[in-house]
Amino acid sequence: MIARIRKSMQEKDQGFTLIELLVVMIIIGILAAIAIPVFLNQRKKAAETAAKADVSTIGKEIAAYYVDGTNALTLGTTVGTPNVWTLKDGATVVTSGNLTSKNTAAAGATAGIASGTSFCVQVDPSPSVAGAAIWSYTQNGLQKGACA
Repeated sequence: MIARIRKSMQEKDQGFTLIELLVVMIIIGILAAIAIPVFLNQRKKAAETAAKADVSTIGKEIAAYYVDGTNALTLGTTVGTPNVWTLKDGATVVTSGNLTSKNTAAAGATAGIASGTSFCVQVDPSPSVAGAAIWSYTQNGLQKGACA
């Protein structure tokens, strides 16, 4: 044991210097400063993509209904696990489906969905991810932002 200590002292085997450790810590800090915002932005993008998919599904179902149907539709949502959306023609359920976790759907500013020539539905992903944009679907297609 003593021979090992003498040998290491003669060879000046001292390990890392404080400067070398500080340089490594600075490099790790820079990489973390770059990676963390990119990671957080990916969650927001995923939530918005799910909202786009949900609102497109609902909007296409409305458009498909108005190929033959003429009555005004109403959009109802049930919060639960999973969140459920329902399109009704009066008291009759036309179609329904599940929303992505924590997304909420709503009809436009009008009461229900007005007519086959003018409709707007929106899905809000912000309850699950702060800062995620609301997406809407009108007779003109998918749009970023809430119904006007």
